[in-house]
Amino acid sequence: MASHRFDVAWIFSLFAFFFVSAHCFYLPGVAPEDFQKGDPLFVKVNKLTSTKTQLPYSYYSLPYCQPEHIVDSAENLGEVLRGDRIENSPYVFKMREPQMCNVVCRKILDKRTAKAFTEKINDEYRINMILDNLPLVVPIRRPDQENAVVYQHGFHVGLRGQYAGSKEEKHFIHNHLTFTVKYHKDPLADSARIVGFEVKPFSVKHEYEGEWNEKTRLTTCDPHAKRAVTSSESPQEVEEKNEIIFTYDVEFQESDIKWASRWDTYLLMADDQIHWFSIVNSLMIVLFLSGMVAMIMLRTLYRDISKYNQLETQEEAQEETGWKLVHGDVFRPPTNSDLLCVYVGTGVQFFGMILVTMIFALLGFLSPSNRGGLMTAMLLLWVFMGLFAGYSSARLYKMFKGTKWKRITLKTAFMFPATVFAIFFVLNALIWGQKSSGALPFGTMFLLVFLWFGISVPLVFVGSYIGFKKPAIEDPVKTNKIPRQIPEQAWYMNPAFSILIGGILPFGAVFIELFFILTSIWLHQFYYIFGFLFIVFVILIVTCAEITVVLCYFQLCSEDYQWWWRSYLTSGSSALYLFFYAAFYFFTKLEITKPVSGVLYFGYMLIVSYAFFVLTGTIGFYACLWFTRLIYSSVKID
Repeated sequence: MASHRFDVAWIFSLFAFFFVSAHCFYLPGVAPEDFQKGDPLFVKVNKLTSTKTQLPYSYYSLPYCQPEHIVDSAENLGEVLRGDRIENSPYVFKMREPQMCNVVCRKILDKRTAKAFTEKINDEYRINMILDNLPLVVPIRRPDQENAVVYQHGFHVGLRGQYAGSKEEKHFIHNHLTFTVKYHKDPLADSARIVGFEVKPFSVKHEYEGEWNEKTRLTTCDPHAKRAVTSSESPQEVEEKNEIIFTYDVEFQESDIKWASRWDTYLLMADDQIHWFSIVNSLMIVLFLSGMVAMIMLRTLYRDISKYNQLETQEEAQEETGWKLVHGDVFRPPTNSDLLCVYVGTGVQFFGMILVTMIFALLGFLSPSNRGGLMTAMLLLWVFMGLFAGYSSARLYKMFKGTKWKRITLKTAFMFPATVFAIFFVLNALIWGQKSSGALPFGTMFLLVFLWFGISVPLVFVGSYIGFKKPAIEDPVKTNKIPRQIPEQAWYMNPAFSILIGGILPFGAVFIELFFILTSIWLHQFYYIFGFLFIVFVILIVTCAEITVVLCYFQLCSEDYQWWWRSYLTSGSSALYLFFYAAFYFFTKLEITKPVSGVLYFGYMLIVSYAFFVLTGTIGFYACLWFTRLIYSSVKID
C-alpha cells in the first residue's frame, strides 16, 4: 500500500506529537502586509451564502453599489469548486483614519430588484467580505456565558419583522454597515498589521432635506454633528419604488493580537471536550476489538496450529475441523475478481490521498487562510495517487492468475471517477439551472477532465505496468482443482447479517467527528482540528482491520472459504451507516426547504459515502489478506 512509502517511525513520532497537541497550528497563506497611516485598504466581496439553500451567488447578482470596474480576483481550483467569486467593491478605507456616515450610493428599487432582495432575505443569505485575506465576521455575545463572543461569518442581507401593532410581515435591508478594523501596531515603526475585520449591520431609513445630489447631507447620520447610526432608527423597508441609501462607518481599534495569531478567533473550538470524548469512545471500541484479535491470535490460533502440526496419523488428519479444513480452497480466486481488483486499487488511491492530505494539514500547510487549499490539495493528490491504484490492482490481478492487465487498468482508471463525474455533472447542471455561482464554468470542467485523462489515467497505466511486471504473489498453500462444498451456515453467519454487523463499529468510531465535519461543510463553519481528525483516522484504520479479521476468522472456522468479497464488504458497509446518518443530519439539523438544495445535499453525500465505502473496504480487505496468509503459512500441510 501507499503508506509503506513513508518512514513508519516518523509517522508514529508525528502521531505521538499531535496526540499531545491535538489542536493544529497553521502556516499563514500569505506574507504579512504592513500599512502606514493613511494607506488605502481595499475591501473585496465574496459570494452570498445561505445554509437554507446551499446555493452560493455572486455579490453583484443583487443590485448593490458597484465600483467603476468590477475586477475578479485570481482564484485557485479549490475556490472555484467551492463557488467562491472574489471581486472588488466600492468600500475603500484609509488605514487608521476613522470615517463616519460615508455614502456609497443611492438606489431606487423597481419590481425586479425588490423581489431579488426579498427572496435573499427569506432564504437568510449572508454577505461575505474580505480585507487583507481576513473574512468579515459579526461578533455575537453568548447569553449563557459572560464576556463570551462567537463569530458569525458574514452578515445577513436583511431581516424580516413587523411594525408595532401590525401583523403584516415586512422585509428590511441592512443598508448601513459599521466596520471595525483591528490592527496590531509595530512598537518600533509607525506601520501596523490588520488582525481583525468585524461589522455591525443596521437597517436605517435615511432621511435628508431637499433634493438629492452628491453633496446632500443626511439627517439620520451626520459626521459633522457627530450623529451615529443606532439600532433605534426606523428601519429601511424593501418595497417597489422605495429609495435605499447605502452608507458605512469605519472604526480602527488597536489590538494585542499579533498577526501570526489573527486566525485564532476564527478557528477557536469552544467544545473540544466532546472531541476528546469521541476519541475515548473510539479507543474503547479499539481496545475491545484488539482484545478479541489478541485472544484469537494467541489462544485459539496458537492452540490450533500446535494441534494441527502434531497430527501424525491419517485418521487424525481426517478428523480435522475448523479453518484448516478449507486450506485447499481459501486462496481460490473469487467470482468477479476483476471488479474486486478495481475496487481495491481505487481504495489504495483514496487511502494515499487522505493520508498525505492529513499529514500536510497537520504540518499546517492547509490553513483556512489559504482559501480552497484543502480542496485543491485533495484533488491533485487523488490524481497523482493513480500510480498506487494501478500498481495495487495489477498486483492483485496477477495473484488471481489474470493475464489481461490492460483491461483491468482501464477499469481502475475510469470506473470510480466516471461514476463520481456523472453524479457531479448532474448536480452541476442543477446548480447552473439556479444561476448560482457554485456552478462550475466550462473552463474548470475542462481542467478537471484534463487532470483525469491527462495525468491520472497515464499514471494508473504506469503503476499497472510496474505491478504486473513483478513476480506474482505466491499463495502459502496449494488450491485444489475441485471446489469444496460449503456446509450449511448458522443464521448469524449469513453473509448479509455479518456484513451489516461489521460496519457498525467502524462507523461508531467516527460518527461524533463526522457531526463536526458535516457542520463545517453545510453550516459554513471553519473546521481546523486536523489533530483530532488524524487520531480518529488512525482509530478508523485499526477498527476496520480488526473487525474484518475477527469476522473472517469466524467465517473460516465455520468452513466457509469465500472471504474475499466478504472482507471488503464487512468494513465497507460502514458507508451505509454514514449515508443514513447524513439523512438523519439533514432532517434534524438543516433547514433546507428547496427541492434542488435537498438533491444537492444527498447527491454530494452519496459521493462521500461511496468514497468512504471504497476506503474502508480496502482497509478491511488488506487486513484479511494479511491474516489469512499469516495463519495458512504457519501450518504444515502435506
